Amino acid sequence: MIVIKIFKKSNVYDEALRRIEWIFSEFDNVVVSFSGGKDSTVILELALIVARKLNRLPLNVLWIDQEAEWEATKNYCKEVFYRDEVNPYWLQIPFKIFNASSFEEDWLNAWDINKKEDWIHPQDEISIKENHFGTDRFKDLFSHVAKVMFKGERYANLGGIRTQESPMRFGGVTGALTYKDATWGKKEPKGFTFYPIYDWEFADVWIAIQRFGWNYNVIYDKMFNYGVAPRNMRVSNLHHETAYRSLYMLQELEPNTYNRLCNRLSGISTFSQMQENVLVSELPTMFSTWMEYRDYLLKNLIREDLQKHFQKRFDKQSGGEWAKEHVQEILVNDWTGTKNINAMSRMNLVSKINDDTYSKKYL
Repeated sequence: MIVIKIFKKSNVYDEALRRIEWIFSEFDNVVVSFSGGKDSTVILELALIVARKLNRLPLNVLWIDQEAEWEATKNYCKEVFYRDEVNPYWLQIPFKIFNASSFEEDWLNAWDINKKEDWIHPQDEISIKENHFGTDRFKDLFSHVAKVMFKGERYANLGGIRTQESPMRFGGVTGALTYKDATWGKKEPKGFTFYPIYDWEFADVWIAIQRFGWNYNVIYDKMFNYGVAPRNMRVSNLHHETAYRSLYMLQELEPNTYNRLCNRLSGISTFSQMQENVLVSELPTMFSTWMEYRDYLLKNLIREDLQKHFQKRFDKQSGGEWAKEHVQEILVNDWTGTKNINAMSRMNLVSKINDDTYSKKYL
C-alpha cells in the first residue's frame, strides 16, 4: 500500500482555525466536547480563538464527568468551566458506565445519590446534577444531551480526535463525506461531530500548548516523569476496559484518588497489582490452543448469567486469532463488547489493506 501525503504552504494550526471558522459559519449551535485531555485542550483553545474573532462567546463546552476521574483531570476541567468565555455544561448526573475491574460489580453507577459519601470527588456548585436526558448509559449520553441542549435543532460538535494514533481511525474519520465537502467527522442523529485537528501529530499538540502558553492537565507531566509511553497516557475514567494501565500508577501518582476508588468499586486493588498480567500475550503451557484456554476462562471466570452472552458473540467469530482476542475480553469482563468492536474494526482494516481495498477507496 502506498500512502500519499500532500503538503500545503499553510500549517496544521492555520488549517484547524480555518476549519473551525467554517463550522461556525455553517452552524448556529456549536459545542466543544471536552475531556481534560491534551487534544480536547487544543480544540478548546482554537475554538475560543475563533469564537472571539466572530463574536460568538461564550463558547459551549461539554464534559461528561464520569466520577472515577484523575484528581488532576477534575481540577483542570474546573479551571476551564469557570472561565468567563465558557458556557459550562459540566455533567455530574447519574448514569451507568462499565467497570472492567470486577467480575461481580459490572457497572459504576456514577453519581449515585445513595453512595454520596463514597463519591470519588464531590459535585461542583455549577455542574448539572439531574439526568433529564432520557438515558442512563454513558455510550448514548452525548446525543441525548445535545438534543436537549439545542432543543432538537441542528448542531456541530467539535471533538479532539487525531488520525496519527491509529490507521483504523484514519480510515474511519476520513473515508466518507460528513457534511458538504468535509470528510473529517461523523454524522449524529441531530447534528455532526467534526475533528478539526485530525491531521495533527503528537508533537504539534505539545508545541501549540507550549508556544501559546495554554493551560493543560498536569497529570501528563506526572505520567511523563513516571516513564509512561505517550500512546498510553490516558486521562479519562480509571476503570474502563481500555484504561486498565492507569490503575498501575494511580496509587503512586494520586494515592488519595486510589484509596477512594478502591472504596467505591470492587476489583480495583487486584487490577492495580496485576499490572501487565491483566492481559496475556503467551498461551499458558497447560493449554494446547487459545480456544481451549478461552473456554476454560469463560467457564471459570465469567458469571453464569453472562456466559451465554459471551458465547453467543464468540460463536460468530472463529479461528485462533479471534480466540486470543476473546481471552483478553474475558480477562477484563468486557461483556459490553467494546474491545470486540475495536478488534473487529482492526481486523477488517488489515484485511482491506492486504487485498488493496483500502488503497483503492481512500488513496
